[in-house]
Amino acid sequence: MKYDFDEVVERRGTDSCKWGKYRGRDVLPMWVADMDFRSPPEVVAALGERVAHGIFGYAAPPEGLGEVVVKWMAERYGWAIREEWIVWLPGLVGGLNMACRSVGEAGDEVATFVPVYPPFLSAPGLAGRKLVRVPLGRAGGRYVAEAERLAEAVTERTKLLLWCHPHNPVGRAFSREEVAAIVRVCMERGIVICSDEIHCDLILDEVGHVPTAELGEEVAARTITLMAASKTFNVAGLNCALAIVPDEGLRRRFTAAGRGIVPEVNALGYAGSLAAFREGEPWRRALIEYLRGSRDMVEEAVGEMKGVRMDRVEATYLAWIDARELGMAEPAAFFEEAGVGLSDGRDFDGAGFVRLNFGCPRVVLAEGLERMKRAVGKK
Repeated sequence: MKYDFDEVVERRGTDSCKWGKYRGRDVLPMWVADMDFRSPPEVVAALGERVAHGIFGYAAPPEGLGEVVVKWMAERYGWAIREEWIVWLPGLVGGLNMACRSVGEAGDEVATFVPVYPPFLSAPGLAGRKLVRVPLGRAGGRYVAEAERLAEAVTERTKLLLWCHPHNPVGRAFSREEVAAIVRVCMERGIVICSDEIHCDLILDEVGHVPTAELGEEVAARTITLMAASKTFNVAGLNCALAIVPDEGLRRRFTAAGRGIVPEVNALGYAGSLAAFREGEPWRRALIEYLRGSRDMVEEAVGEMKGVRMDRVEATYLAWIDARELGMAEPAAFFEEAGVGLSDGRDFDGAGFVRLNFGCPRVVLAEGLERMKRAVGKK
C-alpha cells in the first residue's frame, strides 16, 4: 500500500496544540514533537470502530494488546519480555515522574545527560529529589554519552538515571557499546535506570536499537523501560504509553507511585495502540523512508545557512541546531519572528540551540527552511 506523506492536512482551527500556539500569525510550527501526517489507516479504522460502539466507560487493556507488544519487542529487537511485566500508562511523562518517586527517598539524587527533553529536568524536583546534570560529550562530530563523566558525577546518593535512548533532542541512536558502558557504571553503583525508549522505532540510520534492559538479567532487574506507539504512529493525543518492568518488587513500587495521581488509560488510547502495534509496520517503514529524505533536506539547508550547524540525525524526526554563532540571546524568538516556530534550546539545558521538528510534508518543510535561510541572510 502506498501512503501519502506529502498530503497537507489542515490542522489550523482544530484542537492542535502545535498549530494553535501561533493562531492568527504566519508562523509555521515546527516545535512540539507530533507529526503533521495522518496516522496509519488501520489505526484510524480501529478508532472509528471503537467510537461506533458508542459506550466509553472505564477501560482495561483489550485482549491481544499485551501479546502484540511482546511480539513487537521480540521481532524488532530480539528482546523477550512477558506480558506481566507491562504497566500501562496515560503518558510517558507520568512514567518519568513515577520512576523518580519509586526509587530512593526524598533528598536522593537523580542523574540525567543534558541537553535533554524538559520533563527529565523537572521530574526529579517534583519528587523531592536532587537533579544531577551530566553533560553529553562530543566525539567524531556527534554527541556521545560518556561513562566516565557519569561515574564522576554520581555519588552514593544517586539512586536513579533517567536515560533518553534514542536521545531527544540531539538525535543519537546509541550503540550497544555506549549503552553497555553506561549500564556498567549503574550496576557498579547500584543505580536504577529509567530508560525512555519512546523514539526507538524511529531509527533513521542503519544502526539499530538496543533496549537497555536487553543487556542481561541483572540489568533488566534494575531497569524501567518506557515506550509508546505515540511518536511512531502519531497518536500522542490518545494518551497511551507503557512501562516494561521485569522485577516484581520494582514494578510494585513503580505502580504504587502513581496510585491516586496517575489516571487510567482511556479506551481510545488502547484501541489505537493495539491497531498500531498489530498492523502499523508497513506504514512505519514508509514513514522512515520519508523522514530520511526530510532529514537530508534539513541537513543540506542548514549547511547553507550562515551561523548555524547541526549533527546528523540518527533517530527521531527532530534536528538539534546550534545557533550560537549567530550571537543572539534568543535564537528561537529570532526564527519565530521570521515565521518559523522552533523549540527553544534553553528548555532542554541547551542555550543557543533550537530544535526543529521535520515530521511534516516536504512542501511545508521547504518553506520553513527557506524562511530560516532568508532570516539568517538578513542578519
